[in-house]
Parts: sequence; structure tokens; C-alpha cells
Amino acid sequence: MGKLKLCLRMSLGFFIAVSSVFILGSLALGGGDKGETITGITVPQGYRDWAVIAPSYRTDKDEIRLILGNDIAVKAARNKTLPYPDGAILAKLAYKGIKSGEWEAALVPGATQRQEFMVKDTKKFASTGGWGFGRFVDEKPVGDEKLYATCFPCHAANVRDNDYVFTRFAP
Repeated sequence: MGKLKLCLRMSLGFFIAVSSVFILGSLALGGGDKGETITGITVPQGYRDWAVIAPSYRTDKDEIRLILGNDIAVKAARNKTLPYPDGAILAKLAYKGIKSGEWEAALVPGATQRQEFMVKDTKKFASTGGWGFGRFVDEKPVGDEKLYATCFPCHAANVRDNDYVFTRFAP
């Protein structure tokens, strides 16, 4: 009976150790493998480490937005390369604007509203100017066909001449 208990304890210990490695590894990586939008977009691995292209503020939504880009997107934005090359990915992090507790005149990021991504792939997303659109809340995909049907028409109506991208590089 003693050997059976020892074997069970060792098996349980091994299971816990292996599970911990997988769970902690997934948490440490951040992004990726949390789901795919109906448009086929996933949260890009390591996007929070990308360079800032520009901040923005949307008055109608009282949102502070931080636009990030992968290396391909940042290089294109910085050099004003249009159209953006395939492989460019833009990330928009949207936060509710709140007054700073330290300085009343300052507006700072509050609660996270969502993360949005534009992925340039001219073959896969030919019908939407070469861009795929994805929306996430807490890095989980959200949105139905009705929501995604509004993305490209808005970009096409307003920023067709900038390869459908609202953001310009902020030096």
C-alpha cells in the first residue's frame, strides 16, 4: 500500500508541475492563442512591446487611444510608405479617459475598453483594401458580422488616400 501511495503522489506531483509550466508559460507570453475573430484575426504575440506610432483622443467616446505597430508597420509609418507592406500590423489600445488624481488638468488612461488590430495581407483581405480587422476585449475576440461590416466602409470613406489608415506617425 505504501508504494501505491508514493506512486500516486509522484504522479500527482508530476501532473501539477507540468500543468504549472504550461499555464505560467501561456501567461508570460501574453497575446496569441486566445481566440480568433470571425475575420480570422488573432491577438499578435508580444504586441504590448511594439513601438508607439501615435496617440490619439476620441472626443465622442472620451477615449485615449495608443496606436502601436510591429516593426514593418512602424517603418512604413515613419517613412510614409504607402501602401503599407504585407505583414504590417497596427494595434489600437483604447482606454476610457479619466482625470488624473495627481494633476487635475491632465487626462490619463482609465479602464481598458478594447484592443483592435489591422493586419495587412493583400491576398487574404483583398476585398477590404488588403486589411483585416479584429476587435478584442481583454484579448478575447468580440464582434459579429454586423460590427465588422462597419470597419472597412468607415476607413474607405475617410482615409482611402492613406492606405485606409487613420493614424499618421507622430515624430
